[in-house]
Amino acid sequence: MRVHILGLVLLASTAAPAVVQAQPRRETVEQRVGRLEQQLRAVQRRVFPNGNVEPEITPQGPAQPGGAPGGDAITSLTQRVDALESQLRALTGQVEENGNRTRQLEEQITRLRTDLTARLDRVDQPQSAAPPRTEPAEAPAEEPAEPPPARAERPAAPAVPGTAEEAYNAGYRLWDQRRYGEAQAALEAAAARYPSGRWLSWTRNLLGRAYLDDGKPATAARILLANYQENPQGDRAADSLFYLGQALTRLNRRTEACRVYDELARVYPNVREAIGSQLPQARRAARCTAS
Repeated sequence: MRVHILGLVLLASTAAPAVVQAQPRRETVEQRVGRLEQQLRAVQRRVFPNGNVEPEITPQGPAQPGGAPGGDAITSLTQRVDALESQLRALTGQVEENGNRTRQLEEQITRLRTDLTARLDRVDQPQSAAPPRTEPAEAPAEEPAEPPPARAERPAAPAVPGTAEEAYNAGYRLWDQRRYGEAQAALEAAAARYPSGRWLSWTRNLLGRAYLDDGKPATAARILLANYQENPQGDRAADSLFYLGQALTRLNRRTEACRVYDELARVYPNVREAIGSQLPQARRAARCTAS
């Protein structure tokens, strides 16, 4: 009997430290899982600032008496770890997908610009070989599109005023009077004399519009595209992108026109009202799908 009691005492003395040691180990694991959950939620808030994505983690069950984790607690802990891993894989997939979409969008924009330039080059070639056309009585006779120096030698081209703003205003007055041939000459001379500064964006945009209003959408498209590409931060870069879409619509390049309008909305979300108010009608004219 004494031997049996002594054996029970020895067994209790060896089991007690094991129970004591198990308690901090269980708490350390739970703390680590809790920290991972907090970090995952922080990452989710950054990746999905307006979303409602939370890890589906099963609440932890109560611990079994005696300091050792029971079966329910271990199962709950395993489920929480599995949920963390699942959410982490989902977040990683979303980040990679967003990155791929961004790269694809950039590639589409680059292809669009290259394709537009090539198409406009082909459309303009027959016009450059056409014979000179006589303008109305108030406008000078137009020289062939090639070579460029002949265009600068128009006899009726007005003298360029003393400042870039004055040169633009002189061309604007001619355009406003619908004297498009003279406006083109004046604006081309102004752009050549003042090849830099904020007024260059205004001058080239109005030059493109003068050709567009004169029934020459291919030439207009070339000028407007260059004004946007070479100075996308210019005062009238957004306007040039809008009128480029109109020129492409007149050339029956409706698909390209819709892509231009899409880029306008993406690059200039706060475009001035005079352009933004016309954009829905322009998209309908080009038969664009709703965006």
